[in-house]
Amino acid sequence: MSSARWLTPTSGFLSGYTHSLNPYVGCAFGCSYCYVRRLPVGLFRGEPWGSWAEPKKADPSKLAKEISAVKRKGPVTVFFSSATDPYQPLEGKLGITRSLLKAMAEEPPNFVLVQTRSPLVTRDLELLRTLGDAVRVSMTIETDREDVRRLFTPSAPPLAARFRALRELREAGVATQAAVSPILPHTQEFAVRLVELAPRIVVDDYFQGDGSGGRRSEALGMRGMHAEHGLAEWYDPSVVERLVLQLRKLAPAHEIGVSAEGFAPTPLRG
Repeated sequence: MSSARWLTPTSGFLSGYTHSLNPYVGCAFGCSYCYVRRLPVGLFRGEPWGSWAEPKKADPSKLAKEISAVKRKGPVTVFFSSATDPYQPLEGKLGITRSLLKAMAEEPPNFVLVQTRSPLVTRDLELLRTLGDAVRVSMTIETDREDVRRLFTPSAPPLAARFRALRELREAGVATQAAVSPILPHTQEFAVRLVELAPRIVVDDYFQGDGSGGRRSEALGMRGMHAEHGLAEWYDPSVVERLVLQLRKLAPAHEIGVSAEGFAPTPLRG
């Protein structure tokens, strides 16, 4: 088995975290706006992003020792995952994410954010509960319009399934948040639906959240894609401002975050 490490020191957008953790390389969801398309792993594979995924070549049983070693130097906060979805279809066959959560239950980090758009996360509900206040599940819900979801992320799980998963996790006592990331065209009722669903909401867009001030999103053709489908007015920084204003009228302001600040790793387990 490879001696490759799981934990990768972070910087930039994820600077609030000490490490990122990616159980897979590649992602079958293949979202049109994914910034990883513009990273070397997406550009130089020779296969279209979204057409391939494979497990990271590392031993899940070694994660607990990694966490223990890093914790001796200070708090460990983990963004799980930054360049893939930990609950993409391959996880249903291989269970690597589940194995990593088991390792975390043995040696908990101070905080771990599980970032996904897949309802498969509910399979691990009991493991997540074991981590208590050291974990938060962040479910990507960029819109409440299924036609928009099919346009921008045709291979991703339907929105209704994500809404159900988030509700199930919350009712089971797992800390959750809805990640409107990136914000996509939505209905007037979106803010109300989000507040009813999630105790914490983070909103992000192409201009703050792609790690390059919007340049990666431009290179991916996101502006043109919006215009082509009559959605040009949605490709603007004011869209985030408008939704955040609506949300803060409906929920405590401190539970509505924007971009990196919204994803911040709080609270922490001491």
